[in-house]
Amino acid sequence: MRLFLRVLPMVAVPLLLPGQKLPDPAMKGGMPLMEALAKRQSVRSFSERELPQQVLSNLLWAAWGVNRPATGQRTAPSAHNRQPIDLYVLTPKGAFLYEAKTHSLAQVAEGDLRKLAGRQEFVYTAPVNLVFVEDTARSGNDAQAAVWSGVTAGAISQNVYLFCASEGLATVVRGWVDHEPLAKALQLKPTQRVILAQTVGYPK
Repeated sequence: MRLFLRVLPMVAVPLLLPGQKLPDPAMKGGMPLMEALAKRQSVRSFSERELPQQVLSNLLWAAWGVNRPATGQRTAPSAHNRQPIDLYVLTPKGAFLYEAKTHSLAQVAEGDLRKLAGRQEFVYTAPVNLVFVEDTARSGNDAQAAVWSGVTAGAISQNVYLFCASEGLATVVRGWVDHEPLAKALQLKPTQRVILAQTVGYPK
């Protein structure tokens, strides 16, 4: 079994303007799955080098993109297809919401919010921090709903790990986040709550 991800030239270009559609994700090529699993690891040392647009596009699609357009279902599972997780992307240029249906980024805040995404120094300088946000309007408020939202977040995170292993990127998932200040900065709704964050970039 192989991961259908293309290894692309690592030529850094500026991130997209707010609301602009991402390049189409590459769905062929990449490292064999068993090799990616063997290389999967957490890394806490990152270069400040930006991710090229195509790599960012592939990353977000691999994480939580639509892989069955006819039904709108995603690359990670969710109970009853409720899709309770919103994926936010924090960069030096601002904070964005990943819109999977249109495969685009919608800006939700200006400025560099990376320091709100964690308390370890590498978080502040790595090019991308992903923030996993549960929306209880979709998941529900009971204890079992929270469990299934956690399962979905974990599956998304593992997708990121495997993509990074395939592409030679570094990543680490983290629960140590300034939840309330970050939620306020992202202008989250009362039904939304931050679950996890995950840092992605080139290894230092």
